[in-house]
Amino acid sequence: MAIIDESKAIIQPLNPDWHPSDLRRLDMLRLDLLHPVISGNKWYKLKHNLQHALDAGYKTVLTFGGAYSNHLIATAAAAKENGIRSIGIIRGTYEESELTPTLNSCIDAGMKLVFVSKEDYSKKEDEAWLHDLRNRFDNPFIIPEGGANEWGRKGIEDIASLIPSFYTHICVSIGTATTFIGLRNALPINQQLLGFAPMKNGIYLEDEIFKNLLPEKNGNWQLFDRWHFGGFGKYNDELIKFINDFYKINSIPLDMVYTAKMMHGIRSLSFGEPFKISKCEDSGEPTASVLCIHTGGLQGNASIKDRLPY
Repeated sequence: MAIIDESKAIIQPLNPDWHPSDLRRLDMLRLDLLHPVISGNKWYKLKHNLQHALDAGYKTVLTFGGAYSNHLIATAAAAKENGIRSIGIIRGTYEESELTPTLNSCIDAGMKLVFVSKEDYSKKEDEAWLHDLRNRFDNPFIIPEGGANEWGRKGIEDIASLIPSFYTHICVSIGTATTFIGLRNALPINQQLLGFAPMKNGIYLEDEIFKNLLPEKNGNWQLFDRWHFGGFGKYNDELIKFINDFYKINSIPLDMVYTAKMMHGIRSLSFGEPFKISKCEDSGEPTASVLCIHTGGLQGNASIKDRLPY
């Protein structure tokens, strides 16, 4: 299987002027640097899924996503690099002239797009419907939306090996909860894991997390869903200004769907909300060392690219 060079994922300190002095350090794991398209956590959720498909002799992979799905374009690109066909089941119907940049990129990478109603899409975990899809498309290997299966979580666990033990808090954006679950299962329990949902009422993801966590790792984690800016994929002038200001001081591009909203939340928390920041009783020095994970997906900025400096 074509392999991405994971050594490209560096840890970059953020400018101390960007965060308050009551943090010992605030750094970013730059998973966005792995690949222009198959970037961030998308690669980790796909690599074992694709390897399993290839080992089992599948000729095609089939997966699911919306019109702006980072998972879809990553799957299309990764399948192409590994010589396997790909099919994307798309939520909603679109005329050819209405296709998003993401969907056009999927087509360019060779993915066959199949548009279904939202009602049908809601059956993406229904075994009878999945059986029909297998029959219709000549028995593809089906990867759940967002790579949310055992192979996806296994891949995410590899990210934990990139995280030094001295960090007290690990922060990550959360969509299907696959990345969050894989990290919590693999990280030492003393490292607190904070998840930032970019959709309204994203706290519902707690049920998915509880269902898939190892019993001994079901602790020291917390979810936030306050910084959604109107809903999944939504943005406003405040968020765009935040993205541009962040880039100006840190020289790191953020995607407006996931990582930008997380960073906005981290900065809000670090100014005194429940970040559980503490100080050493003897010296009074801050003890919180925070690592935030850039999960890639910069293609999600296509609709606002004219308002960004990168």
